Amino acid sequence: MTGPTAPAALRATGLGYRFRARGGWALRDCEITVPKGRIAALVGHNGAGKSTLLHLAGGLLRPGAGEVRVLGATPGTAEARGKVALLAQDTPLYPRFTVADTLRMGRKLNAGWDQEAAEGIVRQGKIALTARVGELSPGHRTRVALALALGKRPELLLLDEPLADLDPLVREQIMAALMAEAADREVSIVLSSHVLPELEQTCDWVVLLREGRVELSEDTDELRAAHSVVTGHRDGAAALKEHTVVHSQTSGRQLTALIRRQGPLGGDWHVRQPSVEDVLLGYFRAGDEARPAACRNAEEAA
Repeated sequence: MTGPTAPAALRATGLGYRFRARGGWALRDCEITVPKGRIAALVGHNGAGKSTLLHLAGGLLRPGAGEVRVLGATPGTAEARGKVALLAQDTPLYPRFTVADTLRMGRKLNAGWDQEAAEGIVRQGKIALTARVGELSPGHRTRVALALALGKRPELLLLDEPLADLDPLVREQIMAALMAEAADREVSIVLSSHVLPELEQTCDWVVLLREGRVELSEDTDELRAAHSVVTGHRDGAAALKEHTVVHSQTSGRQLTALIRRQGPLGGDWHVRQPSVEDVLLGYFRAGDEARPAACRNAEEAA
């Protein structure tokens, strides 16, 4: 159940945010519902609005239009702060603090602090409590930041690509810790990521942003089931007009297309069910081809 009365970890209605310095909209007319208990992937190109959405949900920014609610509360209020933890990409920590100092700060700032859980996450990474944060590796700093976030026992955890700069093994270990937390305590998680293959194994909801607007917000199983990858002779393309063709490409006489089916599929086609990565890549490619080349070049240079 994902309607307006369903319990939601994150819900946005007509949400917009404009950067004053640049004058443009980072987000506009966003309608999103992420049900409680889900692990949701937030995907999109750089500049699509992912960080802005997470910062709005975390109470670091205020909407310029519409509203966003987290677990039914307004971000930034005392009610929301007690339920929500945000872990930003740069994992901000005090470098001169020891790990123990950092966790002590978390205990003093959060009434529902769980010291045992926070220390457990640190020890799983074999990090000494006496170590100074500024002397830790990026992976260890991320683990300490995660311990600080999970130690407050949030009901909703917002992750703004904190694992982007980590090597695959460390990223896998930290994701495993997150999945265990989600399973044990039914924590809702919204994480932004560029690593599409990992999302297949960890996320059960996906939100795709494109140029500040929501293109997809769906259950991953339903998303896969609604789409097909079809391959056949390009002369049969007319048979696909009854469906939504997300993206297609031809190689010689062969046509391959990602479609969103609108009924039975006619024609002589080889059909397979796509992975979540297949679906997202199809939407990315379609969007890239629809944008002017000048826009793509500017984004790649940024």
